[in-house]
Amino acid sequence: MNQSGGRRRNKSARNEAAAGNKNGRRRRNVSVPGVCPSPKVHPQKADYLLFQLNATQKATRNEAAASKASEDRLSKLPNDLLLNILERVDTLDAIRTCILSKQLLKLPTMLSQFFLSISSIKYDHDKMPQINRAVAHVTDSILGTRNPEITIRNLKIRFILMDRDSLTIGRSVAHAMSTQKVEAAEFEIITEKAYRNCTPADLLQNAKLFNNFVGACPDAFAGLRRLWLRNMRFGEQDIPNILSTCKLLESLRLIHCDSGIHSVLQVEHAQLIELEVDLGRFERVELICLPKLQRVSYNNWCSSEHPVYFGLVPQLSRLSLTKVGVSSDKILELSQLLADVHSISDLHLDFQSEKIWVVPECPKMLKPVLSKLQHVNLDNLPEGCDLAWTMFIIEAAPSLKELCITVWDHWCIMMTNKEFRKKYGYCEKADVKWKPYAPDFKHKNLAKLTIYGFQPNDNFKRYIRCVVEHAVNITEISLYDRKLCGRCGDKVYQSRYPRTVEERKRTAEGLGLTSPAVIHFRS
Repeated sequence: MNQSGGRRRNKSARNEAAAGNKNGRRRRNVSVPGVCPSPKVHPQKADYLLFQLNATQKATRNEAAASKASEDRLSKLPNDLLLNILERVDTLDAIRTCILSKQLLKLPTMLSQFFLSISSIKYDHDKMPQINRAVAHVTDSILGTRNPEITIRNLKIRFILMDRDSLTIGRSVAHAMSTQKVEAAEFEIITEKAYRNCTPADLLQNAKLFNNFVGACPDAFAGLRRLWLRNMRFGEQDIPNILSTCKLLESLRLIHCDSGIHSVLQVEHAQLIELEVDLGRFERVELICLPKLQRVSYNNWCSSEHPVYFGLVPQLSRLSLTKVGVSSDKILELSQLLADVHSISDLHLDFQSEKIWVVPECPKMLKPVLSKLQHVNLDNLPEGCDLAWTMFIIEAAPSLKELCITVWDHWCIMMTNKEFRKKYGYCEKADVKWKPYAPDFKHKNLAKLTIYGFQPNDNFKRYIRCVVEHAVNITEISLYDRKLCGRCGDKVYQSRYPRTVEERKRTAEGLGLTSPAVIHFRS
């Protein structure tokens, strides 16, 4: 059975095949050294998958036929403008749009940016394998039939880790990298089961499947710039081996990934710029030698010690730490955590509406490590607690330009069951004690203070006065109401945020500032 037979049976699939396969010619399989072979897709099955992928085309074409004048206007637009529009949407949506008009059919072969994602297609769970296969097939078709003279500026593929589909995608991307110019490629790999449904055996199996994928398609991974993995439990040397294969990798994100409970992740890479670790079970992440690393994010570590070791990271400028603090957790001392890295200019600490897990320190200890700090974001501070302790950062960071704090009891992320909180050491709200080491210190660079969750009570007013007293050159204080979350519902306390002109005037005057014009109510 040949491919043209499949096209006669499925007119819809024929139109899409014409968009990516000029004059209906079949793409030959080209053998490229180091590129993994992918399993062949039977023509009948390929047609079926494409039919499934474009199940909504018939209704769309009927609607388009009723407004042929609009279609004609779209077709008459210059190709450059049309391509600019198509590259702003999901690639599968772009293909569906092009099928509406013969004049647009050639445009998918001219795209320079691609985002192919299983998430762009709504499906029932039992249809997941078919949809994933369709994404793999469309990836192979697009990359194999596009104009090779047009540089691929960005290629992002989001797919489920399944043997045959992964091989198809890996082979297609490797072939494109070897025959075309690809500036940036990204894999976002998800697993069949969500983490909450994964057993330890599932995590190990996911890692095994991924290791097999890397081993079968090394050329694809050698050219990747970004890699996003989740729900995998690797062997001790697996992640270092993956990093050595991904020679051009600039960004790595690991969600629910580790090498076993209380394992240590050691990272060395010549090109890595960004590292994000979410919810892993690592005891510690050791940044051994990363000469180009600029951004690190570590969310909800499980260690009771310092979560990150900083080795050779001369360009590290942004650090983000997120943690639900419990009573057994070690209180972090920034002077010790950052003792070997003095280049941080942007610091983000998220307390998840629970215990404050950093301790205010003496400025003399902190100034060497915070000397270049310019932007600080303190996120999800628990409501009702004194804010004065945050002044220790202002006192110890002479270059600080902007401070942003968010005060929010975010009920969607908080554990509210009293028995659970007691069993696992969740803490009751308590003020963090602080007093200035130099009561009359003056800060000359802080220009902007932003507060989310502002309420016109003594706690906030006292804090703003304190900041203004020490930050003598502050020019802007932006006050926002609580952030909105539709899922929190009735658990959110009624806000007293000033909304009328009179309420805002009264609040500003109540602060007693010599220059009330610096106050801006933003909500």
